[in-house]
Amino acid sequence: MTVSMSVGTRLDELIDAQEQQFMDRQPASRALLERAAGSLAGGVTSSWQISRPQAVWISHGRGSRVWDADGDEYVDLHGGYGVMAVGHAHPAVVAAVSDRVAKGTHFAQPTSEAIVVAEELKRRFGLPLWRFANSGTEATMDAVHLMRAITGRSRIVKVEGCYHGHHDSVQVSVYQPLEEIGPAHGPASAVASSGIPAEIVELTSIVPYNDLEVTERVFAEHTGQIAGMLLEPVMMNAGIIPPQPGYLEGLAELTRRHGALLAFDEVKTGVTAAPGGAVERYGVTPDIICLAKAIGGGLSTAAIGGSQEVMDHITSGHYDQVGTFNGNPLAMAAAGAALTEVLTPAAYRQIAGLQQRMVEGVEGVLHRTGLPAYVVAIGAKGCVTFSPTPVRNYRDFLAIDDRWSHCHWLYQHNGGVFLPPWGKAEQWLLSAQHTGEDVDRFRDKEAVRRRRGALGGGSSMMVDRRRCGWGAVLAAVTLFATLVLTVPAGPGIS
Repeated sequence: MTVSMSVGTRLDELIDAQEQQFMDRQPASRALLERAAGSLAGGVTSSWQISRPQAVWISHGRGSRVWDADGDEYVDLHGGYGVMAVGHAHPAVVAAVSDRVAKGTHFAQPTSEAIVVAEELKRRFGLPLWRFANSGTEATMDAVHLMRAITGRSRIVKVEGCYHGHHDSVQVSVYQPLEEIGPAHGPASAVASSGIPAEIVELTSIVPYNDLEVTERVFAEHTGQIAGMLLEPVMMNAGIIPPQPGYLEGLAELTRRHGALLAFDEVKTGVTAAPGGAVERYGVTPDIICLAKAIGGGLSTAAIGGSQEVMDHITSGHYDQVGTFNGNPLAMAAAGAALTEVLTPAAYRQIAGLQQRMVEGVEGVLHRTGLPAYVVAIGAKGCVTFSPTPVRNYRDFLAIDDRWSHCHWLYQHNGGVFLPPWGKAEQWLLSAQHTGEDVDRFRDKEAVRRRRGALGGGSSMMVDRRRCGWGAVLAAVTLFATLVLTVPAGPGIS
């Protein structure tokens, strides 16, 4: 998508004004960041928390809301990068964790809570045997190790632009610029981080998402060498890119034909795309499934499930799947409550209804304003993609001007809605505790009028904290669209 000079200039002006308002609203976050710089590398606990114009320090959360260190209230659609599908401080999770704390939190031995979680994952995802880990990175690392151990092969196939954690084999072609990733018909294995040995990078072959032809060619070029393929069944590190019809089915057939294994990274889609994740939604069951994030009810845990044939290699001791904190009883208690008491059929029905109202509201704004964007929503997750045409893969995603997403994120945030930073790449999350009131507020025309008036004179847009919520979403999208597109006629956006 190319942006005319007039629209691009307007975007820059709006970003500058909104970033200044952002900083003015959050002096306590700034003070915490300055203090943290003396003991935390970069002033944060993860590099993903470093965002422009500064990291947001959170005080607490309750239900569908969070409060920052300055006391500002937000409707939370960040959800801890997709973790908090249960919402904040859900009574069922609080009760389960409180009960478990009083009984002891770590033994490095199994406890009965782990059986409850494994049985529920078996029921939802249709794979018979499970093991636990502590993060999405650990789960995908186990999947890669398993594929190599079972096949005796070293090479894996990975989708261009996907993030699967920060272990060596998958830190290849994650968010590389166009000049590093080679031609579309033969993507390069571009290293995504320092500290990754070139020898490991060379063992990871890269293919575009939604492209069976190139994937077929890569398997043919490395006959008998490929252990398996790891992918997000729905690509969720570039906004949301759904699979084209027949793509997942084609991969399942292709990997089987070549004696390789297929692993789904459902860290983001598991229990959010549907109760049984993308497996349920698209009807394709891989050999291995990796889960994390939302399954833990807000605590750090992960899981890896597999077919009987795959998991027999763990049962027999051929592959040692280990970890001191695997199946930690505190995490298992939270996960058990999340999966059996909170994320129920009724909760999924409620989320689906709220998501529909959300999408209809945003699509109405896009239609009225002509903003070159569209909405994608799958289960509890959704995003606005600032492209006039559907994005099918990472290269399409790279063509989007980041300024649109960043400006949109700033308007939402300053209007009282907390979306994930890195707006171009991330998604919103609806939780079991979001309500009709949260969604209805984004239809509040009075909120739109007030915010237009507040910004009309060029001053920073003030936030009425009593009305922060989904009202700010429609207000922000409408105002953002109106201001950006109210520019002199020019070549426009194509």
